[in-house]
Formats: sequence, structure tokens, C-alpha cells
Amino acid sequence: MTTRTIIIAEAGVNHNGDIVMARKLIDMAADAGVDLVKFQTFSADRLVTHEARKADYQTRTTDRNESQHEMLRRLELSAEMHKELIAHCALRHIGFFSTGFDIESLDLLATLGQDHFKIPSGEITNLPYLRHIGRFGKPLILSTGMATLGDIEAALDLLEEAGTPRALMTLLHCTTEYPTPMAEVNLRAMQTLHRAFGVAVGYSDHTTGIEVTIAAVALGATVIEKHFTLDRNLPGPDHKASLEPSELKAMVTAIRNIEVALGDGIKRLTPSEAKNKPIARKSLVATTPIRKGELFTAGNLTAKRPGTGISPMRWDEVLGQKAVRDFMIDELIEL
Repeated sequence: MTTRTIIIAEAGVNHNGDIVMARKLIDMAADAGVDLVKFQTFSADRLVTHEARKADYQTRTTDRNESQHEMLRRLELSAEMHKELIAHCALRHIGFFSTGFDIESLDLLATLGQDHFKIPSGEITNLPYLRHIGRFGKPLILSTGMATLGDIEAALDLLEEAGTPRALMTLLHCTTEYPTPMAEVNLRAMQTLHRAFGVAVGYSDHTTGIEVTIAAVALGATVIEKHFTLDRNLPGPDHKASLEPSELKAMVTAIRNIEVALGDGIKRLTPSEAKNKPIARKSLVATTPIRKGELFTAGNLTAKRPGTGISPMRWDEVLGQKAVRDFMIDELIEL
């Protein structure tokens, strides 16, 4: 039975604060065939101080003289914009999803009807936030960038105590760097999370390209999250580490192919193999003319295609037996 991976196309802040661009991102995600398109819900005033500096990748991709607060203020989505985007998602038959970065934003998303929630890596040590989101008792996805196993265990315990059972939680392995160097992906850590905490796992990918997401699905990811953009050359903090339209489609196609290719794990002859079996396998044949009554020996027998006669696995059984009739060179042996 094929397990379907939930594919989240992370629009994030790649709308640049423009509702028209945000709708285009939804269209792009819908056309690519993803399950959910995800935005980010926050207030710059509640998220960062006016003095908070930007990350190095943000400084490289935005105005270096602009503070993180100034950058984020331009990227906020209002409650009305959220409603427009939810309506557009419904029109395009794709699920709307957003990460709330503060308690008020979580409440807004709950009021708007969001029935599953995402905890970003930066909030994994935010006790009041974790306690609040845990009280919803809804399915949770928790990104674990920058986290130790101890950080994750403490967060899971808080969420459980607040009212969300562990069965409703999915942990996403990720590396909080944009783009993530391949040497820091450590994809096997995703499986470590599953063994350590007994919950579903997935992967939030910040590498360039799509190969790591494909590998994650092969290793058991139940959720894949990947940033995407209309154009990597657009101004903004996350465009450079995002997929463009054709790449997003290619990722979805590859993931769906891998899901089918993984199969059920039972080693069996497949229907397409069955027709090739007699062609590719071998049978015992005569290497010299053999007269009736003559003994079969290593000198007058060999194995050749096709595999429609006696299997070479019966070699020891056949040696020393008498030929029941005359055989010509290359003729299939009969007993």
C-alpha cells in the first residue's frame, strides 16, 4: 500500500507583502499538485525588537541598512489578506496553511478555521507559545532546526501537558540556514527523531535543488516542506533558496514516483518481470550431439537461454542420467 507524503509548498514571505503576488504563488502551488500552500502569520512588533539584527542570509538578500523589524514589517499579511488567500486556495482546490509566530497570530489562524498548526524552529524554546498552541489539541507539525534532542523532548512534553497527544505530532528535521550546505543536511537525523520520540517525521528542506527532498521521502518522510518562489531573482530574504515553478513541479512528480516505487517491501515476481523470465533465464542444452542412451556429462551439457527447459539448478541431478532420445547441439535437454 502506497503511503502518500504531504507536500507543503512554503510560500512564506515570498509574496513580498503583495496580495497579487501571493495569489500567484497559490496558483503556482496548485498547478504543481502540492497538498498545502503555506504562508507566515506574524506581527513585526510582536516578533522582533527594533534592534534585532538580520541573519547573514537576510543581509545578503535584502537592504543591509534595513533592520529585521523594518524588513518584516513590509512582509506582514493582514487578517483581510488572510481571508482573501484562504478564499483563493478554496477556488484552486488546494489547502491553505500558515505558521503563526506569536500567540495572537495563532489565535487569528484558529479563528479563520485552520485546523492544524505549524511550530517554526525558532519557537521550539518559547514556553508560553508552546503551551498556548498545545491547548488547541490539533495536529501539529514541529520544525526542529537548531534544536538538540533535549530541546525537542522538552517541547513535546510541554505540548502533551497542554493537551495535544503525541500521536497528533509530526517532527520535521531541518537545518536553519538558507541555503543549507549539503554537508550540514544530516538527513539520517530524521530517522533518529523517529526512533527517539516515536512520532511521524518529515523534512523541511532549505537546500538548493530537489534531490534531498526525494531522498527524505525514500527514508520515510511523511511530510515534505519546501520554499518556492515565482522568480529567484525577486528582492526578499527567501527567494534565493526557493524553487521556481518548473522545479516545484519536478519535485512533486519525483516524490509521487518514489512513493509508488517504494512499494510494499514484499519480494515477488512482478507482472512485467513474468514475461521476461523465460527470455532472461537459462536452461540445460546440449553442447555436442548426444545419442539416445548416452550419459549426460559436464562435457556435453551447458546452460543457455531461453529459460523454458530444465533449470541449470538441476545440474547435479541431470549429470549421469541417460539421454531419453537423440539431442542436437543447442537443443533443450529433456528427461
